[in-house]
Amino acid sequence: MSEGTIAIAADHAGFPLKEVLKAELEVHGLTVCDLGTDSDSSVDYPDFGRALAEVVSGGDATRGIIICGTGIGISIAANRVAGVRAALCHDATSARLAREHNDANILALGARLIGPEVALDCLRVFLTTSYAGGERHDRRVGKLG
Repeated sequence: MSEGTIAIAADHAGFPLKEVLKAELEVHGLTVCDLGTDSDSSVDYPDFGRALAEVVSGGDATRGIIICGTGIGISIAANRVAGVRAALCHDATSARLAREHNDANILALGARLIGPEVALDCLRVFLTTSYAGGERHDRRVGKLG
């Protein structure tokens, strides 16, 4: 898996899956910055998406993982921060392509849509896949602002 600090955050719906993914990161010896939430008590997903995005955008983490019920709301919140490319992924293929083609720096997951095994597959692929680069991809990623 990739080096550096990996930030992770979730709302209440994503909390149980966040704990599973956090444990996987720690097993691989990665430094984890856990931005919460710390229980399944109701919270607002935009607060956690934005907080994680600011950590990644600011360079305090090399990549991030965000989780809410569907992954949609928290990814919208994260993508409002300059320099962030949060990709909502539902399987290993979408995670691989998000890295290869879009240079995504944040993986968004929907805890109510995928199970822990699929989420772990997405995580592993997201952290081990490099950006393909090249004129074609660089041009397109550059237009994302």
